[in-house]
Amino acid sequence: MSNSKPSPLPPGTLIGGYRVVRRVAAGGFGVIYLAMGADDQQVAIKEYLPASLVTREPGQLLPHVAPEKLSLYRLGLKSFFEEGRSLAQISHPSVVSVLNFFRENETVYMVTNFLEGSSLQDFIVVARNIRPVKVFRESTIRSLFDEILRGLRIVHQHKMLHLDIKPANIFITDDNKAVLIDFGAAREVLSKEGNFIRPMYTPGFAAPEMYRRDTTMGPWTDIYAIGACMFACIHGYPPNDAPQRAPEDKTLQTLKRLQGVYSDDLLEIVKWCMALDPQKRPQTVFALQKELNRTGARRFTQLTMADKVKLQLGSVVESTKKTVNKVTEIGKYF
Repeated sequence: MSNSKPSPLPPGTLIGGYRVVRRVAAGGFGVIYLAMGADDQQVAIKEYLPASLVTREPGQLLPHVAPEKLSLYRLGLKSFFEEGRSLAQISHPSVVSVLNFFRENETVYMVTNFLEGSSLQDFIVVARNIRPVKVFRESTIRSLFDEILRGLRIVHQHKMLHLDIKPANIFITDDNKAVLIDFGAAREVLSKEGNFIRPMYTPGFAAPEMYRRDTTMGPWTDIYAIGACMFACIHGYPPNDAPQRAPEDKTLQTLKRLQGVYSDDLLEIVKWCMALDPQKRPQTVFALQKELNRTGARRFTQLTMADKVKLQLGSVVESTKKTVNKVTEIGKYF
């Protein structure tokens, strides 16, 4: 049996009445396919297929699970199925719609609407190259996250957590809707069982409590990730990993440098969301929404001309450093 990643289902495979067209994406916990339903409707199908627990040879349908990993595989399978059942009860334009979920080939498949557009991560990469100082307009950031928070609030009301909010999991559709995708309940269950120690979080966007097993997670955990996503929208790059922020918090230094570029109100909201102490963050999405939507004039720190020059030079220096690092990295292969 090969040690490589499990092979995806080949195009043309029929599962649950759907025909697989092609693989769209693959991660550590599953594979996403574009498929066609009986009415020729395009759908996305996510297959539970944790790469660290299973293998599958090309052309096969059934995943192979080693006996010592079987209990852990089944635990994640149960969580994935329950996640699909819970998401199917949620109907909100900012949350991916689960159309169906079923068991087949000794695993579980989740069928969702197929979204056309790009992820927020794609937009950030493009925007930071065009506008290195002010990546997104503040009005755009407030509008975008107001939309996302409306959906996340419904998710939390259903006693669910997303647990993997990041720009790559915020999808901007071609008709300008922001949608939360790729929930991480199965990842979280697996991360807390046995000796399964592979990373279950996305560095930079995972709250400090996700790195530990002795802390409680709740809405404040997703709220940290929301703050980190807003940080990425104003800075162009993710914040430092939570464990790295404790000795010297460069995230707060970056926010301070952005004073005068974005309103103090917005920067304070980001700082609030990203507090390392869970109790010092907004405890509910509603509390965060109130601050984000607060009416009135935005407060801006008044910058001196020297400050403005330093800000511009700092942006140029940072851009140059990233270019040098990229060239150095590329040079390793020549």
